[in-house]
Amino acid sequence: MIVPMKKVSLFFMDKSSPASLERLRELGLVHLEKRTVASDTLSKLLDRKVKSETALGILRTYKNERILPSGAESNDLTTQVLTLVDERKTLQEQLLSNTKECMRIEKWGNFEPDDLKKLAEQGIILIPYELPYKTYNTLSDDQKFIVLGSDKTTVYGLAVEKEIAGETPWSVPERSLSELNDSAVIIRNRLDALEKELLALAAGADRIKDDLARIIQDIEFETARLSMEKLDEIPSSMTISWLTGFVPHDNIGMLKRAATENGWALSVTDPTDADNPPTLVKNKAFVRLIQPLFSFLGTVPGYREYDISFSYLLFFCLFFAMIFGDAAYGTLILIITLCVGSNYKKKTGTVPDAVKLFGLLSCCTIVWGALNGAWFAIPYEHLPSFLQVLVIPQFNPSVPLAEFPMVLRNLFKIPAEQPSNTAYWNIQFLCFSVALVQLVLAHIKNILKLAQSATKAVAVAQAGWLVMMIGLYFLVLSMLLQIALPSFATYLIAFGLATYFIFSEQKGGNSNPLVNVGKSFANFLPTFLNAVSSFADIISYIRLFAVGLAGTSIAQSFNAMSGLGNDLGTSIVTIILKLVAGILILAFGHVLNMIMNALSVIVHGVRLNLLEYAGNHLGMEWSGYSYKPFALKQKSTK
Repeated sequence: MIVPMKKVSLFFMDKSSPASLERLRELGLVHLEKRTVASDTLSKLLDRKVKSETALGILRTYKNERILPSGAESNDLTTQVLTLVDERKTLQEQLLSNTKECMRIEKWGNFEPDDLKKLAEQGIILIPYELPYKTYNTLSDDQKFIVLGSDKTTVYGLAVEKEIAGETPWSVPERSLSELNDSAVIIRNRLDALEKELLALAAGADRIKDDLARIIQDIEFETARLSMEKLDEIPSSMTISWLTGFVPHDNIGMLKRAATENGWALSVTDPTDADNPPTLVKNKAFVRLIQPLFSFLGTVPGYREYDISFSYLLFFCLFFAMIFGDAAYGTLILIITLCVGSNYKKKTGTVPDAVKLFGLLSCCTIVWGALNGAWFAIPYEHLPSFLQVLVIPQFNPSVPLAEFPMVLRNLFKIPAEQPSNTAYWNIQFLCFSVALVQLVLAHIKNILKLAQSATKAVAVAQAGWLVMMIGLYFLVLSMLLQIALPSFATYLIAFGLATYFIFSEQKGGNSNPLVNVGKSFANFLPTFLNAVSSFADIISYIRLFAVGLAGTSIAQSFNAMSGLGNDLGTSIVTIILKLVAGILILAFGHVLNMIMNALSVIVHGVRLNLLEYAGNHLGMEWSGYSYKPFALKQKSTK
């Protein structure tokens, strides 16, 4: 659930504001309103932050388990790291330039550039050129030219006494090839030495990390100090400063006690529509398992939006299982998860929620795969009997459509012509049914929320849209699964749209209801397009079947390529070679398939929750930002 916030204003005597800020930071309750501020102190802190982050990022590329001597200060470490990195960058640029110059002159061999100058002083003029064959062949007879070498396209040589008209002389290097090579050796040795120095300093990465945390904290403190507003035109001894922010309503009592103890004046109000409070989501341990995914996606619901953690978790588990679709894959993920979780448990005493989430997802995949008889895409008839028992007949291709559950056969008219693969037909039916459940749930949430607002009539419009969605569901089944369209489906669509048009603009006040209906019908085209979009949203859930089927087909293809189900021959060597090759093909194919399934979960499983469910039907924009109170995390450097 999203925790309600209170907007607070704290008033201090200006002369005691630094101490009050320290106490407020120790309290760690108030999320301060952000303001644009600037000062020399803040600029210096921001500069230190950038340098520390840069140094820390560099040292993290090195592994050094040793402990740095305690005398080394983190600020000095940062300076040393950045100095060494700057030197390394300069040397790398010099080495690159050096290498390019060597490549340019190596075809001329090793010679001393000064020799050409000395010869010129003695009256012997030699001018180097790199000439295309076409130009070389057209040189006049009076042009003396000494050929030193050539390749497929160019002639290298020296023009004697005068330049060649229309051609640019070759640029003579400042140093010889041997000097450049010697210089490159010196640069490489110094680069190796720099790497060793950086490796030695990597032992101080944790010290820089701790210092960075303190710098960030000091930045927050300085920002808070500069954000304080003051009353002008009163004696300095009586000047009052104040801050505004947001506090979870459950913590207001603690803030009031702190205000009384410290002599602060406190104002507490409810946020207005003009305010944009931070979002604090609190859920039970099971529901919190989805939070790592939200953090990975960077999605935070707006303060006035929904917390869909629970429904998101349930549907995401189902989507994950249907996309992976194979119980053996789920078992592998579970084994990896247990190993990682055990390692975390030994090191920290706890298991991260992300690891628990993968454990839950793997279990759901095992259940779904077992119900479908999917174990590394092995044919059903080749599975052990104890795994065959777990299969739901309607999800297995060998079962006829007549096995469609009786309770559903009474509601839906199965097509007269039996589909070529009844299991696929059933799973598609399941996909569309899941779509209906999730999207109807979204509109129920909207109805409940609007029913508690001042615009209760709009809740009726949402109810109309919900009814229309049910009618569209039957239309989808009719068009894609050849289930006979029941007569009431058309009435549901018509009644739902009519209800929406009548009530969608009835937002209370003194406005004329008939005028509001006219406003609604004026938006006929956008509303019609939204209805078409809702129809498409239901169809969109077929991706769960399609992606799962693609994964199964890939797995079956690699199984066939391995040849392990075929005759391996009679020679022991042949059998061993075929076994090794088959196992390698299977391992590569199934690992690749699992990676592709993981990408599909991100693309399709996340999309259905974020776009179709939350975006299109709940109207969520994920416009929130997290509640981060002004709090003391490290001992300040101030």
